[in-house]
Amino acid sequence: MKKYQIRKKILKLRKSKNLENHHINIENLIKVIKYQKNIKIVGGYFPYNKEIDDLKILQKLEKKKYLITLPKIKKNNQMDFFEWSFTQPLIINKYGIPEPISNNIRYPDLLLVPLVAYDKKLNRIGYGGGYYDRYLEKISKRKKIITIGLAYSFQKVINIPINNYDITLDYIITDKKY
Repeated sequence: MKKYQIRKKILKLRKSKNLENHHINIENLIKVIKYQKNIKIVGGYFPYNKEIDDLKILQKLEKKKYLITLPKIKKNNQMDFFEWSFTQPLIINKYGIPEPISNNIRYPDLLLVPLVAYDKKLNRIGYGGGYYDRYLEKISKRKKIITIGLAYSFQKVINIPINNYDITLDYIITDKKY
């Protein structure tokens, strides 16, 4: 199957499911993060379109004194991560996704990545805009970053076709296992 076909199939499946009782084991994820050395800045995302909700994870990490960042889409189809706290307001971007108001760019040490589909080789498909792949390519020139994809187990597919622009994740944690 081609990427667009996989994307369409999994998004339709995700939309049809009641996902109230499907959650990531937060404590296991925090253990993974603590195991990584020198993690001070965590990049998250504001869940959209039935993505795995990472806000409780980010809230726990903020209480543990990690600096939290969220992405902001820029005019040239790029994105950067900006400092954000749960005490600060957000604004809605052109896709209907909340973004930080802050102009304090921060480069995460660890990035929680939303996805539409994934395979056992840790490849992912997003919405097709390439924002995360471009961002990971850009930041890899600046520093080493740990990437953790968050997904529902039903989003796993046998094989994701990849190209030179696709970035493989370091981990994928689902609602079923870690």
